[in-house]
Amino acid sequence: MQFATESSHGRSLTPRIVVVGGGFAGLEVAKALGKAEIGVTIIDRHNHHLFQPLLYQVATAALSAPDIAEPIRKILGRYPSVQVLFGDVTEIVTEARILVLADGTTVPYDILVLATGSQPFYFGQESWARVCPGLKTIEDARTIRSRLLLSFEHAERTTDPVEQSRLMTIAIIGGGPTGVELAGSIAELSRHTLARDFRNIRPEKTRIILVEAGERLLAGFAPELSRYARLRLESLGVEVALGNRVEAIEAHQITVGGQVIPVALTLWAAGVAASPLVAQLGVGLDRGGRVRVESDLQVVGHPDVFALGDVALVLDGNGQPLPGLAQVAKQQGEHLGKALARRIDAGDTLPAFVFSNRGNTAIVGRHAAVFESGRLKLKGWFAWSAWALIHVYLLVGFQHRVQVSIQWLWRYLTYERGARLIAEERVEPGSTSSPGAAPREPLPPKADPAPTLPARTD
Repeated sequence: MQFATESSHGRSLTPRIVVVGGGFAGLEVAKALGKAEIGVTIIDRHNHHLFQPLLYQVATAALSAPDIAEPIRKILGRYPSVQVLFGDVTEIVTEARILVLADGTTVPYDILVLATGSQPFYFGQESWARVCPGLKTIEDARTIRSRLLLSFEHAERTTDPVEQSRLMTIAIIGGGPTGVELAGSIAELSRHTLARDFRNIRPEKTRIILVEAGERLLAGFAPELSRYARLRLESLGVEVALGNRVEAIEAHQITVGGQVIPVALTLWAAGVAASPLVAQLGVGLDRGGRVRVESDLQVVGHPDVFALGDVALVLDGNGQPLPGLAQVAKQQGEHLGKALARRIDAGDTLPAFVFSNRGNTAIVGRHAAVFESGRLKLKGWFAWSAWALIHVYLLVGFQHRVQVSIQWLWRYLTYERGARLIAEERVEPGSTSSPGAAPREPLPPKADPAPTLPARTD
């Protein structure tokens, strides 16, 4: 089956522009072309745009998934020339200028924009993915939240102190912004919110281990901000293991520096790689799977094929790759969308993309963050306020900004988190299907009576 790109009036659109990916970059391209009343088709395998910078708050029960996601059709519904297609692009036939979807549908294009984002990269240890989830989608966040909360539920029921200790040990691999934010948020969840919810365990005693192979956290920030982040996490009770590479990750334990550590849950925040779709272009990729582009964001050797965001290797003025940040993708999308509109309407040549750095930020915990923009370096409450304002502003949809602002204020005043829902199928402690529980031995023909749960002691 072939899908023809047509306008709402049924006439063929020339040239046929197809955008793959509904993230920050893809949306901005579609919006710019839609404002210019130029036809474009945007394809995504999800029906929603996800605000990934706040995804860790869904994973740690601070926000609900609908707070940071908006239907793509709703966002682009105001632009009659924009068509939204729900589908998964599996093949690019560059010679015929055709995209093939998972169900066999084909979509022709004249101009192709690839903005498919990234995925967790396990440095060749793909078996780790099954037991060590990354954080890139709503499904990832819900899985992490469920496994995290299940570990406490299982610890509440067990009478074995060794098993209870394991069930209350969480490991995070990677000391970049995602790892730091996860560690701080889990620490606050366990030490404040959950401390009042259980009777037989003390969630505030949860062991949280943050493993980083480098010599400092937040390597992309100034050293003084990295030190602040480490001290702040340690004040929350997080164990920061610097200069340590994880050697093995199994369902119920990790090996770091030759030491085996029993854990309930291990989270991956150590690396990402570009979506594999760009590899089909047949051009050289860097170690992260990114495709090299010209200054106008056109893929080298492929006229009228553009790559944006996490899949594009774009160098700054110093010859260094631009980081995989939302602001980079958003600026690239705005730039390309407007440039394509001017080329189609007036025949203008495509100008070079120039990134304007608006600062880098990472939250470390309650009213604590780091912010860096050129010579300006902030930490503590002022950085946290800047972080909150920036993220609320970037949220798509006015109602999301209001809801998130109210929830953050409520959490700030009460430490409460209202999204503490276990989405996975409930399992009994000790079941092999439980993400947080170790395998149990087969029961004897006649089991003993269930043990009495221990009383909580201080």
